[in-house]
Amino acid sequence: MTGYTVAVRALCEFTAKQGDLDLRFTPSPTALEGIAGHAVVAARRGEHYRAELTLEGDYGLLHVRGRADGYDPDQNLVEEVKTFRGQFSSIPDNHRHLHWAQLRIYGHLICEQLDMEQVNLALVYFDIGTQQETVLRETRSRLELKAIFDDHCGRFIAWAEQEMHHRERRNEALAGMRFPHPDFRPGQRQLAESVFRANAGRRCLLAQAPTGIGKTLGTLFPALKAAPKENLDKLLFLAAKTPGRQLALDAATTLKAGGTIPLRVLELAARDKACEHPDKACHGDACPLARGFYDRLPGARAAALDAPLLDRDTLRTIGLAHEVCPYYLGSEMVRWADMVVGDYNYWFDGGAMLYALALERGWRVSVLADEAHNLVSRARGMYSASLARASLRAARAVAPPAVQKPLEKVGRAWTEAGKGAPLPYQVLEALPQKLLDSLQNATSAITEHAAAFPVPLEPALQEFYFDALHFLRLAESFGEHSLFDLTRADERDTVLAIRNLVPAPFLKPRFEFAHSTTLFSATLSPWHYFADLLGMPEGTAWIDVDSPFVASQLQVEVARGISTRYQHRPASLAPIADLMAEQYARMPGNYLAFFSSFDYLDKVADTMAQRHPEIPAWRQARRMSELERTAFLDRFTSESKGIGFAVLGGAFGEGIDLPGARLIGAFVATLGLPQVNPVNEQMRERMQAMFGAGYDYAYLYPGLQKVVQAAGRVIRTEQDRGTVWLIDDRFARPEVLALLPRWWHVKERPSASTP
Repeated sequence: MTGYTVAVRALCEFTAKQGDLDLRFTPSPTALEGIAGHAVVAARRGEHYRAELTLEGDYGLLHVRGRADGYDPDQNLVEEVKTFRGQFSSIPDNHRHLHWAQLRIYGHLICEQLDMEQVNLALVYFDIGTQQETVLRETRSRLELKAIFDDHCGRFIAWAEQEMHHRERRNEALAGMRFPHPDFRPGQRQLAESVFRANAGRRCLLAQAPTGIGKTLGTLFPALKAAPKENLDKLLFLAAKTPGRQLALDAATTLKAGGTIPLRVLELAARDKACEHPDKACHGDACPLARGFYDRLPGARAAALDAPLLDRDTLRTIGLAHEVCPYYLGSEMVRWADMVVGDYNYWFDGGAMLYALALERGWRVSVLADEAHNLVSRARGMYSASLARASLRAARAVAPPAVQKPLEKVGRAWTEAGKGAPLPYQVLEALPQKLLDSLQNATSAITEHAAAFPVPLEPALQEFYFDALHFLRLAESFGEHSLFDLTRADERDTVLAIRNLVPAPFLKPRFEFAHSTTLFSATLSPWHYFADLLGMPEGTAWIDVDSPFVASQLQVEVARGISTRYQHRPASLAPIADLMAEQYARMPGNYLAFFSSFDYLDKVADTMAQRHPEIPAWRQARRMSELERTAFLDRFTSESKGIGFAVLGGAFGEGIDLPGARLIGAFVATLGLPQVNPVNEQMRERMQAMFGAGYDYAYLYPGLQKVVQAAGRVIRTEQDRGTVWLIDDRFARPEVLALLPRWWHVKERPSASTP
């Protein structure tokens, strides 16, 4: 690398940020309002005014570039425009300090570019609400501005040199990196080669790979190996649950080979889990770790680079040692990490931090998403919104006088919308414009109030405000990918929802931006289901990795004489209990038994206790804590015997590892089909209209994915042996058998029939 390019904004954020971390709610303009505000300011200027002026310059190995908001050659004036709401005096001093730093850098660059001896500078603060400008001006000489530029660059260049050196060492080490084990596991090489080719070809990949082949290492190794040649800036490893993220951290530690590979690995934890002072607000007047955050950040940042692994515990240790917030230290270290491990929402959510930073800074990223069968449901939640009438009443109860009337209008528009939906649940064909207008007016009124009175909003009002803003954002992109529905508890309480069914339009830009995205799981079939719903680009590759396991390891039985349909469940209790007891007597050991609901689970477990009290049994309970979940799993030891009862799709249906004698079998007494209810029936109709496969997309595929995940707990290694009972006559249907893993050999066995 011969030089280091840095944006003006990034340079100043590194060198000019100072003072407190301050995350008090302020009604800042939206991105669209900011763009509109800049356009208004530019339109007020003279005919020779040049907006969005690209500027660049050099300082040693640094290449600094950016775009000044405007330049007026008639006044020799460079402008930096900042949009805001409310009182100008409420803009913190440290924000203005940062804005001046950026403007003065632009001043230097334009003096050099146009060979001028001095330039006029103006900070223009444009109030979105009043459309008024507050202008701060100064005149600086070329020599003064060069000194300022040299000062900022001089304070950054050592860091830049360090980053260039690190990048060179990292790429050299990754290019020569060898697989950390003597050989790949069966299937692991096939997966690794596919991931490497996807990165080399800038393609997306859907990879179905069986449990137990080492998917985490089999995806991380090739993606990192491809990084030097593909000039990747970052590798993002995303997982739905904590165990998946821990596996990635462990695999990264293995690949680092005791520190011989200089790979900076960062774990992003949820804010509520990383917060040291949950009882305090995020600003310097309340939290000691926010007070002077940016003054102490350089020391903490330098210490973080020396850590072999920046997991949650290490970030906490460094943060507390330097008296800075560990969570926001982690957010800062994203900029300097090579590999980031976090939840899906950091990339796929509408306000995703990693995606926003990658766009802003032009990072080239490769994305790995583990247990990606979860992404459909997770993404639907990210792009859905609801408003409860009870929340509106609570907001009105505490609203200031200026907000009362707009909220009352929301209530009237809500009532009018509800008149067209008399049923307990009803889908409305279109979003009521009067309701949207009233919500827009109400949120504007709350925004203006918060700008005029910079004190915290009442919690109930703030909650409704945020919910309404989210609802309005999704309303702007409403289409056939979503439903608008009303659920009525009674005449007084209704819930309005924009319910996303197909996240593809929202996720597709993220797939297109990334250098490569690999989605992998043991249950990613049929591939077209995920490609359609997630919006995978054309040319996405698909691989079904060969299993290292053989049919002789797993005895799969279908109890076709039992029906677990809702109307047949009372009659199924005794046959299921007897079947499990028969299997237990034939092969004593540890089993998991999965059911469609806690109610069904409890009824079968009670029947089991009555008919076969000699068999040890324990149950998953509703809302188990982390300690309770651990205690449940701790019952499965190499010496223990018994049956653990669990709910399919719950905490014990995937992501747990019980090898060997810890688990020798599973009973799955359900197809896992989502409940037939008005919402799912609407989904079925929409899936039929969009993809011609309504029942499969709404019910069959999601259900069978949960079944295969649960059954996959039994065989974890090539030495494991076990039995899986699929308890329902529908498991014998050809269309169901076709969705089960290829390596299974399914036997059908009649048992005590139910009506």
